[in-house]
Amino acid sequence: MKLLFVGGTGNISSSCSRLALALGHELWLLHRPGRPGIAGAHDLHCDINDEAAAAAALAPHHFDVVVQFISFEPAQIERDVRLFSGRCRQYVFLSSASAYAKPRTFAPITERTPLENPHWQYSRNKIACEHALRVAGQAGFPFTIIRPSHTYDTVILLPIGGWLDFTAIERMRRGQPVIVPGDGTSLWTITHSEDFAQGLLGLLGNARALGEDFQITSDEVLTWNELYIQTAAAAGAPPPTLVHIPSELLVAWLPQLEGTLLGDKSHTAIFDNSKLRRAVPEFRPRIAYREGIRRTLAWFDAEASRRRLPPDTDIEIEKVLAAYAKAWPEGNLSS
Repeated sequence: MKLLFVGGTGNISSSCSRLALALGHELWLLHRPGRPGIAGAHDLHCDINDEAAAAAALAPHHFDVVVQFISFEPAQIERDVRLFSGRCRQYVFLSSASAYAKPRTFAPITERTPLENPHWQYSRNKIACEHALRVAGQAGFPFTIIRPSHTYDTVILLPIGGWLDFTAIERMRRGQPVIVPGDGTSLWTITHSEDFAQGLLGLLGNARALGEDFQITSDEVLTWNELYIQTAAAAGAPPPTLVHIPSELLVAWLPQLEGTLLGDKSHTAIFDNSKLRRAVPEFRPRIAYREGIRRTLAWFDAEASRRRLPPDTDIEIEKVLAAYAKAWPEGNLSS
C-alpha cells in the first residue's frame, strides 16, 4: 500500500514507520523542512498548517491510507478533510484514551465507554476532533479513530519529572526521593510503541476498520509503585524512595497537573482489546515494561542532549516534598 504518515518520526509514530517499511509498504512522511526523516521513506516537505502549500505538495499523490499523528484540534481535522477528500481510501486519526470518562466503579475500558473529561482540555479537544471526523464520515469521508494510552519509546512514563524531562530518573540515580501520585497501588496499562505499531498497521487497509474506533494497548498492567521500581532498576539506580501524595493535594500545589492526574493517571485504567483482536487477530503485544524501559533509558543515555533537566522541575519537587513533610511529618515514605 501507499501510505502517508503526517508526522511519522515521533515517540509513537517512529515505530509505526519502521514497521510499515519492514512490511514492504511505500511510505511517505509529511513533515516540515529540516525535520529528520526515516531511512527508506519518501519525504513530503511542507507545513500542513499552511493549507495552500500542503495542497500543492499533495497534488500529484493519491494514498491508500493517510495516518494523522499530530492533530489536536477540530479545525485541524476539518482542514485534513479538505486536503484528503478524494485523495485517500482511509484516513486514520490518533485520538487518546484519556478522552474516556473515568468510571465511578471499576470496569475494563472498551470503545463504548463514554467520552468525557472535565479535567483536561487536551482530552476535550480530542473528543471534539472525533466528533468533527464523524460528521465528515456522514458525508462519505472514510475514517478510522485510534485511541492509544500511555505509549512509550522515547519518553519516560513517570508523571512528575518524566516524559521528556529526565529529572525523575536523575533523582533516583542520586538516591533522592521521588513523588508518586496517590498511594501507588492503582493499576495502569503501559504499551511500547512497537506493540502499538502492530495493531495500527493491522488496521490500515482493513475493511473492518472503516467508520470504526479502536483502542490499542498492551495487556500488561502494573501498579504505579511497580512502574517506579522497574524504572529505577532499568536506570541502574538503588531501590527508589517513594513519597506518596494524594493527587488532589498535588494539584492544589501544582495546578498544571490537573489534567494529567485528575483527568487521567489517578484512575485505574485497564483496557479490553477484544474489538481490536477481532479486526486484527494477529495482534500480540510482546515487549514487557521491564525490557521496554531499559531500551528507553539506553536511548536517553546515548546522547547527553536528550537528558533534559529543567531546574524548575527539581525546585518544584523539593518544595512539594518540604510542604508535605511539614503537613504530615510521619508521611508515607517507602523504598
